[in-house]
Amino acid sequence: RIGSATSVSSAVINNRLQELVKLFKERTEKVKEKLTDPDVTSDDDSPTALPAAAPVLPPAAEPEGDKPAGDEHYCEMLCCTFKYRPWLDRLKNYQFPSSIDPLTNLMYVLWLFFVVMAWNWNCWLIPVRWAFPYQTPGNIHFWLLVDYLCDLIYLLDILVFQTRLQFVRGGDIITDKKAMKQNYLRSQRFKMDVVCLLPLDFFYFKVGVNPLLRFPRCLKYMAFFEFNNRLEAILSKAYIYRVIRTTAYLLYSLHVNSCLYYWASAYEGLGSTTWVYDGEGNSYIRCYYWAVKTLITIGGLPDPKTLFEIVFQLLNYFTGVFAFSVMIGQMRDVVGAATAGQTYYRSCMDSTIKYMNFYKIPKTVQNRVKTWYEYTWHSQGMLDESELLVQLPDKMRLDIAIDVNYNIVSKVALFQGCDRQMIFDMLKRLRSVVYLPNDYVCKKGEIGREMYIIQAGQVQVLGGPDGKTVLVTLKAGSVFGEISLLAAGGGNRRTANVVAHGFANLFILDKKDLNEILVHYPESQKLLRKKAKKMLKNNNKPKDEKGAPGDTLIIPPKADTPKLFQAALAAAGRMGGKGPLAQLRWRLKELKAMQ
Repeated sequence: RIGSATSVSSAVINNRLQELVKLFKERTEKVKEKLTDPDVTSDDDSPTALPAAAPVLPPAAEPEGDKPAGDEHYCEMLCCTFKYRPWLDRLKNYQFPSSIDPLTNLMYVLWLFFVVMAWNWNCWLIPVRWAFPYQTPGNIHFWLLVDYLCDLIYLLDILVFQTRLQFVRGGDIITDKKAMKQNYLRSQRFKMDVVCLLPLDFFYFKVGVNPLLRFPRCLKYMAFFEFNNRLEAILSKAYIYRVIRTTAYLLYSLHVNSCLYYWASAYEGLGSTTWVYDGEGNSYIRCYYWAVKTLITIGGLPDPKTLFEIVFQLLNYFTGVFAFSVMIGQMRDVVGAATAGQTYYRSCMDSTIKYMNFYKIPKTVQNRVKTWYEYTWHSQGMLDESELLVQLPDKMRLDIAIDVNYNIVSKVALFQGCDRQMIFDMLKRLRSVVYLPNDYVCKKGEIGREMYIIQAGQVQVLGGPDGKTVLVTLKAGSVFGEISLLAAGGGNRRTANVVAHGFANLFILDKKDLNEILVHYPESQKLLRKKAKKMLKNNNKPKDEKGAPGDTLIIPPKADTPKLFQAALAAAGRMGGKGPLAQLRWRLKELKAMQ
């Protein structure tokens, strides 16, 4: 047992010493390379920290600055200690912004939601309270409370928010308080907001609480349309909101028509004729049902009897046909815009299938083409990403490319130390390509003119005598083929087959595009050439060559034979091959030949 424990500890110590030697050797090589080649930057050349065990401080010896922030939020009361929430402090110390960006500020969108809710209260409830007998002296206090709460929201919108909105003048974003206030006071929206808050409520003392006196509150429609624009800009599926909004338009039209029908019935007298509402059941539901049948022109309604009823019914029919046709057309546009991409995808796929059937393409090829269409559409939501960004300015396309691809490209060893702007230009030249399972990305022996970056999926490098042995599997973020971009002599031939293992989405950079970029960055071109030669040299170096990378030996190898001993061996050979030196020399030759 003692011997086994000693051998285990010796093996552990030996492995540990080998790791330390490796780390010291790598650090020495990096420092040497940095001294000999000043063009190489030190972005990723920081010395690797030794994996030594870090000292662990006891709980009582922890520095005070490393304590979690949550441990400090305590308050004592009587004999108990309570933890209070830090967000209360943030709420107390919150300062309202001096200027608000109406395009990107989510707080402003939330405020517009409350303004729109107040506007909807007035638009939907004022007709109901005017036509139906739902406002009574017993519940008048509730109606007035909600009314003046909505008025308070209108007033805060004018005094607090609208006077702080940033605006653009001469290409500059204006954030000055006085300028923002003057811009709002001169706008058309301010005039409409003032009209909305006309104090017609004072007439309540003379004519009573008449809901029609609050009709100007419905003129704050600009806030509704602004809220629609801001909400659609932040929603990932804005077409769903458009469908809901269009449906709400139709329901509101029916709502107003039902209120008008009850008013007409009350004007004629409830139950006076067969056309008017008879006063039975739920008045709003019965009138709404009549409005639906009238506006949608279903038919089956009783014939009007009086002149007033005939004129009212005619106006309802004309309005219903016009309103319903507008709603149907708007709904068609909303659904068409939401499915435009799907329609384009189907048309492209149908045209491709028609083309393959015309030229009698084999079914196996047709099935792979269909699979490519299906996977590309479901994974990306489009067939070509470049078509989506073609309308954007060059600067915006670069910003999107940096956010999507920079983290992957910056990890490529070939481009480390190059000009950052050169990498930015290179990001715009990357092409996204989807490979199906078992598709050959590149084949052995062909000239390599592209570099591949794996965005999603996996690829397998095949080799061996039969060319089917999996040498390595590359995953997302891996790069291969980068040496081919700078290889001289007509290109570098591929040394192995690379096959997609499942569906793989790769970024491709062509050699031609890289050469066009390097014309403007000679220093980066020089650095890339030097790195490519070094990488080619390391790849072509045989494994058993002296100095090849391998496990560092703790015990150094035996020294070469001294020169004096070699001279003695040579002299023994000239003396006829007799004696112990001659036999030793013959034995050494035999061993060398066997090696």
